[in-house]
Amino acid sequence: SAGRGGSQHMADFSLGFLGSNGITGGMIPIATGAALSQQRLGTGKVVLCFFGDGACAQGTFHEAVNMAAIWDLPIVYLLENNQYAMGTSVNRASAEDMLYRRGESFRIEGAQVDGMDVLEVEGAVTAALAHIRAGHGPLLLEMKTYRYRGHSMSDPAKYRSREEVAEVREKSDPIEAAKAELARLGVGDDRLKEIEKDVRAEVADCADFAEQSPEPDLAELFTDVLVERY
Repeated sequence: SAGRGGSQHMADFSLGFLGSNGITGGMIPIATGAALSQQRLGTGKVVLCFFGDGACAQGTFHEAVNMAAIWDLPIVYLLENNQYAMGTSVNRASAEDMLYRRGESFRIEGAQVDGMDVLEVEGAVTAALAHIRAGHGPLLLEMKTYRYRGHSMSDPAKYRSREEVAEVREKSDPIEAAKAELARLGVGDDRLKEIEKDVRAEVADCADFAEQSPEPDLAELFTDVLVERY
């Protein structure tokens, strides 16, 4: 992202990744518009729109999902419910805590998925893509997940107990569950350690690259901010 906005401004159009958005729920209408363009262009592509439980409380969610239903757009809404949004429990913020049901008022089918199970997520999304490509309209998948740390560096996460976090780590950690499944399939401990070592090295290389890269030139201040069309 050339130093612009960190994680909220990463994108790679060549891979079909339109990037995140600094506005809560802001990616939902953008993704819906992308789905409309794919429909009109007849590409056969399906849009995957990721957002959190806090974002689905925004008005943009209801407006965009309603349009997707009316126009039968090729889009899967992937609601990552980490159960605390920025710092408030879903049970305190929503009268209906089964958030996938929010699509029912727009006649959009939905389901709740164990977002801590990589294989269940893969299966659910694969089925969703087949559903949409068969002409059955958009879907809303609620990925029930959990974050171990605060929403940001300034969030002490005092709205939950350490015991709760520790229990989730012990019983539902997605990485440990994936390692256990690989072991069950015959992947040895040495190979698992090798994979973990490679991943840690890749992350460290990325961090080093970012920290050692020069600051953008002042002339780049307005690059990628405004597109002029005539």
